[in-house]
Amino acid sequence: MLKRLTTATSLCASIAVWQGMPQALHAQTIFDDEPMTDAQISAAPLATSAGEAALAPAAPALNNDLLGDGTPARAELVAVEPTANVTLPGSRPVSDNTDEAATVLADNMILQGDRTLIAAGGVVVWYQGARLVASRLIVDGATGDLTIEGPIHLSQPGANDPDSEAILIADSAQLDRELQDGVVRGARLVIARELQLAADELTRSSNGRMTSLTHVVASSCQVCASDPTPLWEIRARSITHDAETSLLTLDRPQLRAFGVPIAAAPFTITAPDPTVERRSGFLRPEFRTTSGLGFGVKIPYFQTLGDSADVTITPYVSANRTRTLEFRYRQAWANGVAEWDGAVSRDDIEPGETRGYLFGNAIYSLPRGYRMGIQLQVASDRGYLLDYDITDADRLWSGITLERVTRDRLFVGRVGNYHSLRDDEDNDTSPNQVADVLWQRRFTPRGIGGEGLMEWSVHAHRRPSDEDIIGQDEVRGSLGLDWRRTEILPGGFVGSAIAGLDADLYHIVQDSRYDEIVTRVDPLLGVELRWPLMATSSGATHMVEPVVQLLWSPRGEDDDIPNEDSRLIEFDEGNLFSDNRFPGWDARETGLRANIGVSWTRIDPNGWSLGLTGGRVIRAHADPDFPVDSPLAGKRSDWLLAAHYDSGTGLALANRSLFNDSFNFSRNELRLGWLRNNLEVSAGYLWIDSDEDEGRDEDTNELTAMIGWQIADGWWANAETRYDFVADEAQKATLDVAYRNECLTLEMGLSRRFTDSYSVRPETSFDLSVRLGGFGSQKDGQGTVARRSCMR
Repeated sequence: MLKRLTTATSLCASIAVWQGMPQALHAQTIFDDEPMTDAQISAAPLATSAGEAALAPAAPALNNDLLGDGTPARAELVAVEPTANVTLPGSRPVSDNTDEAATVLADNMILQGDRTLIAAGGVVVWYQGARLVASRLIVDGATGDLTIEGPIHLSQPGANDPDSEAILIADSAQLDRELQDGVVRGARLVIARELQLAADELTRSSNGRMTSLTHVVASSCQVCASDPTPLWEIRARSITHDAETSLLTLDRPQLRAFGVPIAAAPFTITAPDPTVERRSGFLRPEFRTTSGLGFGVKIPYFQTLGDSADVTITPYVSANRTRTLEFRYRQAWANGVAEWDGAVSRDDIEPGETRGYLFGNAIYSLPRGYRMGIQLQVASDRGYLLDYDITDADRLWSGITLERVTRDRLFVGRVGNYHSLRDDEDNDTSPNQVADVLWQRRFTPRGIGGEGLMEWSVHAHRRPSDEDIIGQDEVRGSLGLDWRRTEILPGGFVGSAIAGLDADLYHIVQDSRYDEIVTRVDPLLGVELRWPLMATSSGATHMVEPVVQLLWSPRGEDDDIPNEDSRLIEFDEGNLFSDNRFPGWDARETGLRANIGVSWTRIDPNGWSLGLTGGRVIRAHADPDFPVDSPLAGKRSDWLLAAHYDSGTGLALANRSLFNDSFNFSRNELRLGWLRNNLEVSAGYLWIDSDEDEGRDEDTNELTAMIGWQIADGWWANAETRYDFVADEAQKATLDVAYRNECLTLEMGLSRRFTDSYSVRPETSFDLSVRLGGFGSQKDGQGTVARRSCMR
């Protein structure tokens, strides 16, 4: 009995409801796979669409987003627009005119006794959107019943979505005048051009809604006459298809692979047809083996809670290693969407301890274009997030955000709490509670013209510790004004006048090294001269632009203000001509300085392009706010040289170097991207000298690479690695392989994490999942689909 129950459960997990994303059935906003602009939190893609050049992903620039602090970003939440008018698959509007005539085409037509019509030879009938193709048709004028001889092909090409409609193929049939109800012999039902059901006899009722097949074989695999055994098939005493609910009911099904029975269910089960994107039921099981948890299996159950909410419960068990319950809850409204993910575990890694995590995320559209975000991230320990493959983040942030972006205004606000999972960070002495408000307005000043920018910001952070210095708390208010006017001068020169003013007010407590109230005002004046030049040679376009920017602000040292947000300093072509290269507010460039550089771009008529940018910063006096080892320290900064190449056919290269007058390199970054139909490569190499002021006691020398390639028809592989040359060991390595044909999807993943610390140990894991096609909708994957070809 136990053996039978195990076999039945295996079959249920194989053919029960596979999860899709929800679809809209009424005028409400719900989840979907396709992103929508109003309810989506953006995330940088790893690659662009096929045919476009892409560079390897780089670390996000500091202050590039609301957080910009290494905490895991909010999960990507998406919703679809509400749909008010939906036609359910299989249903069709009933005509008010019961006497609507059918259109019949045939080689020969005979009318017998004024009551019976016989059509033979190439018969085609159109009636209320349905189309019937047969070799012979007999119409009983008294009852309207049809006797049809095949081969028969019955479809509904005039439907809203013809590809999702069921197609009936048979040897013979007896149908009513509506071409809907009746008995069909030697039938084959094809649903959404994917799932095929073959039976000795088929019966249709309820105006074509219910289709019942007896002694039936179902499969989505290609079946050839020379080799009629499909890769997999399901045999059942009967299968009933409800065209309105898109539900299949299977009576005592048996699953076969290569014609060999492998599982059976001695009862009736239900499954969605290929058109279903969202329905309650079991999802495909996932098998997972890790060095820390052993062999285990996940069997998720998906439950809809109306049209705009659902919950997924996933038990995860392994051989005496873990007992875990995972869950995900999603809810969508007309103006927002939310998702909650979490898990609770008892395992052998931490015996006797209850471990778990909870991540919540919501975003709402408010009046006047405001958007509010809510995020919650808590975990028992960092090792849990890694052991259960949730995230590799080591800092978590929970809080509320509010933002509004218009053509000339920007408002961003947040308040929340940080929690560090790092072994070397103490949450009591770290700024945990943080609040930020930033408001910017762009305008055109009257009288002087040009473009102005007004900025107002407030920042506050608090450390839980009450001790002096290590428990330092701070509140800052800042006001900034920037103005620039650009004019075209004689000789093709472009000149700009620059002015600005920054004022700050600090309130510092629990730090005896600083005054409690500190104020700072920094004016800025500058000019900029550009000379854009363009020439053509052998059909290629060359563009050269030398730039000189002269800036002045009163010299000063910010040693009376603690530097909390400007320790990691970037110097690249993006800020070569910036008036301030500090990423935050606590430090600011001062003194007389000149930013000089030149750029050259070649655009070839064959589609490829090459660009070079070089320059440096020259100062009248060294700026003491830059650390000694910084490439911007001293009177002369390091030289910056950046190169970009785009083949125009999917290959892109970028390299950025910083070196001094003796050609001693302090930083170098190389990125490569290559996109083809059967190959995706994204790689990056980074070298940075050690800098104690930036928290790097050792040199950084790393290689990161990701590659995806078409191994063979239907086979696609993704590999990723990160190697630390200083430690002479890999940090992470993964390999994912997927096989897809017309009726089966097989996914395998092998990963190895080499990180070793007090709370984290190295781990190897292997994941496996199998999905049968034809039950529930499925998104297209990467690469091609292997299809069986039938040789005649």
